[in-house]
Amino acid sequence: MITLRPSKDRGHANHGWLDTYHTFSFNTYYDEKHMGFRSLRVINEDRVAGGGGFPTHPHRDMEIVTYVLEGALEHRDSLGTGSVIRPGEIQRMSAGSGIRHSEFNQSKSDPVHLLQIWITPEKNGLKPEYEQKKVPAEWSLIAAPEGGENAVTIHQDAKIWAGRINGGLTHELAPGRHAWVQVTRGSIELNGKKLAAGDGAAVSDESKLELKASSPAEALLFDLV
Repeated sequence: MITLRPSKDRGHANHGWLDTYHTFSFNTYYDEKHMGFRSLRVINEDRVAGGGGFPTHPHRDMEIVTYVLEGALEHRDSLGTGSVIRPGEIQRMSAGSGIRHSEFNQSKSDPVHLLQIWITPEKNGLKPEYEQKKVPAEWSLIAAPEGGENAVTIHQDAKIWAGRINGGLTHELAPGRHAWVQVTRGSIELNGKKLAAGDGAAVSDESKLELKASSPAEALLFDLV
């Protein structure tokens, strides 16, 4: 079963410095039918204007993944980490027992376009952690419980695959597992269903996912329990 979540149906807020779309309920946007999917709690598509950003604020008990599509995002946190995240990189912050951080557009003039993703951890009270890695442009594993050469470590039984789709690819789902597909650029077909940029899809009771693109596209696939 594949249930589409069209881009136009997402929550939306424009604060001037921040233009944001919420796939699931977040902040002042509430929809009891879209509170998350399995352990996937948040997918926010943010465009932050030049010079804009999120001042220091707290998080706890959440795996927070940042995936930059365009521009550069500057990160600082209470662990003493300071970094810049650009396209071709992924950041994972385990908020655990508590962390404070800020995120700002590194540019004073150009916008930064990103996805911020929250996944509930396997247990609360974990030690706060930070990790950042380079990821290939082509389709690859970018996050997993065991990490990897180009994959950050997530404290949950979840994997994230992402990258360009040129032509087609197949993803096998083990029995009892579910998936969420989020398109970031272009358009694809997911088992024959059409999805465009900003669209998402919840997948259950499927053993195989066929992702096809007639022109270059980009997407993320979450493999979840």
